[in-house]
Amino acid sequence: MQVLLGQRPFGLLNAAPTKPARASSDLPDALDAPRARFTSHGLPELNYYVDGPSDAEPVLLLHSINAAPSAFEMKPLFDHYRANRRVYALELPGFGMSDRSDRIYSPELYADVISTFLTEVVRAPADVIAYSLSCEFAARAALQASAAFRCLVLLSPTGFSPRRLPSAKTGKLLHRLFSLPGLGSAVYALVTTRPSVRYFMKLSFVTTPPKELIDYAYATAHQPGARHAPFYFLSGQLFTHNPVEQLYGKLKQPVLVIHDRDANVSFDLLPALLERQSNWQLTRVEPTLGMPQWEQPQKTIAAIDAFWQHQA
Repeated sequence: MQVLLGQRPFGLLNAAPTKPARASSDLPDALDAPRARFTSHGLPELNYYVDGPSDAEPVLLLHSINAAPSAFEMKPLFDHYRANRRVYALELPGFGMSDRSDRIYSPELYADVISTFLTEVVRAPADVIAYSLSCEFAARAALQASAAFRCLVLLSPTGFSPRRLPSAKTGKLLHRLFSLPGLGSAVYALVTTRPSVRYFMKLSFVTTPPKELIDYAYATAHQPGARHAPFYFLSGQLFTHNPVEQLYGKLKQPVLVIHDRDANVSFDLLPALLERQSNWQLTRVEPTLGMPQWEQPQKTIAAIDAFWQHQA
């Protein structure tokens, strides 16, 4: 089911949009649930899935950012919580069935989309569960629309590694290289072959990643306009410099971090934050390598439920 919901323009997204790139008709829904869209002057089509009792407390699920993410990454949590919560799974600009036009993608863009979605569509304080780099976007959104967030759960969050990011100048240079005719298409084609998708997915699993997860990642990575947002990711422009101080350390909401080992990020800076921020908690879900919601769904759900019950 698709519903078009007209929304007011996003405050930071008033530039005239380019021609939208839409997912092709052969891309199946990421979730077996009602699918809806909301629009704005800046982003004409943003996709989300929603299910569960309409009067239940809302939960918002946010997928990761890479070459092939979608709401499918959050499927185990969506399928579980839809029984007794009003669950939303938003597909961020550039991914899934949302707008994939050739535009500027930035942390500010994603944070504004999340905060607008919560205030204009959900319209009630929500429990937000974000995964990987979207944890930084969720934190930024929580700082600009704090009343829309009841608490946050961060799955394998980025931003806790002491590794330095490329400078803004370097990031723009890398993006220009990706945009050269032929080069960008070749790079993107290389990282989104089926063997490449399978290889990168295996890095996030102790065991074998589910075939359905690999298949959907491959399919969504081959939609019209699919390379635009990932190039901003690959050039480092979607990461926040010093997010512990700029974002995470400023949060006032209760925050739960769930992680174990991770092939892509480290959590070296997390213990110091936990020591000084009483609103932060940590649960290790073992054994996992970055996708606890898929590899250990019951342990992940138990950790989230215990955290929410403590906030009640």
